[in-house]
Amino acid sequence: MYPDFSYFFHDVFGTEPDNWTAVFKTFGFFLFCAFIASGYILNRELRRKEREGKLSPIKVVPNKKGNSRLKEVIINGLIAAFLGYKVPFVIQNFDAFKADPASILFSAGGNILLGIIVGAAFGALLYYQSRNEQVPTEPYNIMPHNKLGDILTVAAIFGIIGAKTFSVLENLPAFFEDPAGVFFSGSGLNVLGGFIVAAFAVAWYTRKLGMPFAHIADAAAPAIITGYAVGRLGCQFSGDGDWGKINDLPVPDWFFLPDWAWSYSYPNNVSKQGVKMPDCDYTYCWELIPGAWPTPIYEVSMLAIIFAILWFLRKRVDIPGFLFFLYFLLYGIMRFLIEFVRVNDKYEILSMNYSQAQYISILFWFIGIGGMVYLYRKSKLTKNLA
Repeated sequence: MYPDFSYFFHDVFGTEPDNWTAVFKTFGFFLFCAFIASGYILNRELRRKEREGKLSPIKVVPNKKGNSRLKEVIINGLIAAFLGYKVPFVIQNFDAFKADPASILFSAGGNILLGIIVGAAFGALLYYQSRNEQVPTEPYNIMPHNKLGDILTVAAIFGIIGAKTFSVLENLPAFFEDPAGVFFSGSGLNVLGGFIVAAFAVAWYTRKLGMPFAHIADAAAPAIITGYAVGRLGCQFSGDGDWGKINDLPVPDWFFLPDWAWSYSYPNNVSKQGVKMPDCDYTYCWELIPGAWPTPIYEVSMLAIIFAILWFLRKRVDIPGFLFFLYFLLYGIMRFLIEFVRVNDKYEILSMNYSQAQYISILFWFIGIGGMVYLYRKSKLTKNLA
């Protein structure tokens, strides 16, 4: 497995692991790819709905007070100040940064003077450049796909916050022992939590822009599945601990896939779980003996099927929002089933003993079925009245 790029280059080119390329974490790379893939699908679907007349232009009213540009200058100046504050500290502690970038970035260490100088200089430069720009004074229209970057930014920020928050809730004892360390750690993300918080944030943002959320949600359904599948590949390749229960059962005769798809040891896993690998002196020298169910592979396979269903139906179902609720149902079924072979804490509620994800999945069933039934009846009633 490849906790970072140095281990991948070790396998391909024979270079030593834990070199400077270790700063590029495999899970982070796949997370980045997940947003790119989701953005591509969402952009494609938004443009299609625009061509079909289901999404109309958005009216933009310029800020009469003239302070919108100032806000942009301040925000970018603060970002530059953060970089100026942190970059010297990262360079000085590069070995620790390679091992755990999040712990260095979110620590208090840094150069305050350089941060102030860089932030002020960059802010002043942006302000000087803005004085020569022609700012629109009259209302104008833009197409919904032009706001894709903002939508993805909102989804990314709130998705990560939600994923981390739900992950903390699953492991409260560890959080109480080291709150900052657990919350700002680069590992431990709950996909369901990220989706829930991101969905509410995007719904609020698109409604604020005057965009019909039902069509946006339908366009987002296959995009979310795509991003989730790519992200789960990151879990598999990095060995972040999202594998299933220990599986020491012999490979059955009917199993036609490779043996590693039945039980996998996750060598060099980034979570440092298992036993020490013999003759290994690198940072990540652990593997599972015996192996575990490679649940990320199973999830990716089922997500591919869900994507195919949504992609096939996207032009055939003409009820706004229906595809999004179908996503709820299909994803809920998939996640409920996969949890039976995953390692998660169980909670007894109303004589049921399921994981947090399974209870949320059951809720997704009711949301999906209820939403589809409501939209179908509403659509049928509208047609009868017409």
